[in-house]
Amino acid sequence: MGRGRVTLKRIENKINRQVTFSKRRSGLLKKAREISVLCDVDVALIVFSTKGKLAEYATDDSMGRILERYEQQTHTERGHIGINHLSQESWTLGHAKLKDRIELLQKNKRNFMGEDLDSLSLKELQNLEQQLETAIRRLRLKKNQLMLESISELQKKDKVMQDQNNLLAKQIKEKEEELAQPRLMDQHSHENMASFQLNLGETCRAGGGNGETEETQRQSQSLTVMPCWMLQYMSRPVDHII
Repeated sequence: MGRGRVTLKRIENKINRQVTFSKRRSGLLKKAREISVLCDVDVALIVFSTKGKLAEYATDDSMGRILERYEQQTHTERGHIGINHLSQESWTLGHAKLKDRIELLQKNKRNFMGEDLDSLSLKELQNLEQQLETAIRRLRLKKNQLMLESISELQKKDKVMQDQNNLLAKQIKEKEEELAQPRLMDQHSHENMASFQLNLGETCRAGGGNGETEETQRQSQSLTVMPCWMLQYMSRPVDHII
């Protein structure tokens, strides 16, 4: 006799239900392998038991590729439907979620500003305090970092300016020394000439009217183009000349 037709309903006996699940799962996996080989198609099978245990099968162990292909296919089909065909219920649900999210963010903002604290419990206040302390520590670390970077930059600029000042001072000193050398040479020349003329005038006056005058004049002519009588005339006082 053949088997009778099995009524499809939940098996109440737990042991029988587990045995039937194991048999049917094995048969389902076998049929999936057979259809993938016979018909050369991609097959992906995922089964979760009542305890959450996973049983799966995928052609060539490419479950990720098949699922990605499934996502792309369903996304394309949903795109063809268009946004105008979305149900009003989905729009309402999304709007309600966004509204609740905005209200929560606004409430958190007021709490961080120290407002609307009466409705918070002790635990919520403690959590808020910890969040504020963490934020303050981060702010101080960032502030100290920026201050150190600013100080370091100012020190570098100060060093560059000091080096430039030292270089300019050195150049100025060298320029002053170059300009001072010709003046010193001219001053020494004038001093030597004045001393020579003074000594020559005294020699001429000392020779006077004796016989050594001609010899002195010859020596003075060999040293200078100015004659002794002119030097004597220039060395006389102004009143005597007049």
